[in-house]
Amino acid sequence: MKVIEDLISKKVDAIAVAPNDAAALTPVLKKAKEAGIKVLDWDTPADPSLVELSVHQIDDKVYAEHIIDSLVGLMGDNGEYAVVTGGLSANNLNTWIDLGQKYAKSKYPGLKLVTDRVPTDEKQQVAYQKTLDLIKAYPNLKGIVGYSTPAPLGAAQAVQEKKPQGKIAVVGTALPTDSGPFLEDGSLNVAILWDPAKLGYLTVYLAKQLLEGKKIENGADIPNVGKIELKSDGKTVIMGPPTDFKKDNYKKFNF
Repeated sequence: MKVIEDLISKKVDAIAVAPNDAAALTPVLKKAKEAGIKVLDWDTPADPSLVELSVHQIDDKVYAEHIIDSLVGLMGDNGEYAVVTGGLSANNLNTWIDLGQKYAKSKYPGLKLVTDRVPTDEKQQVAYQKTLDLIKAYPNLKGIVGYSTPAPLGAAQAVQEKKPQGKIAVVGTALPTDSGPFLEDGSLNVAILWDPAKLGYLTVYLAKQLLEGKKIENGADIPNVGKIELKSDGKTVIMGPPTDFKKDNYKKFNF
């Protein structure tokens, strides 16, 4: 919050935020908006009443369902699975988990979530330890979904150590370069994400468009990004579909 307060004092033209706790930022973002600053969020939503644009890397529902479909493609549509997440207050992670679990219950009734989502404080080491605990507590566990970039790596590290690869499927939202060693030995089956540099570029590009008084159009072809989707609310921008990073393609990406 202090960083945003300082930016307000400097009278910047635009501020883009990716809050871990959206409610905590509401007062200072309100102050920014009242000061005439263009407020955007990106990666994870802030208070929708305060932002002029909400820049999303993917369509949340499409992403959430794709993650579950990927898990089922590996472990089958019957059996026990667990969810390991970053922080319990991260709106984007909670949205993907909630949508994914709703979809799983509807499309794959044979899947059994063994326990509530397990928080890991955005730390790989914590995810590793929590996954070891899950493997011990649930010997029939067939799948793990990791949300937040460190969580799938920690889960894969635990599977790498404790179970023969292939016995527990691990999928999640990790970066391809970080995932490499785990993809290579099969402890992580697939990392599902997007190009974060493109998302940052798109956010800055759209902020500049707002400052220049230009209208954001659905289907606009953005340089270095491609065609974007503007939802019917006129605020929510979708960059594009997610990318699957696997053993056979992760080396093509440098992030």
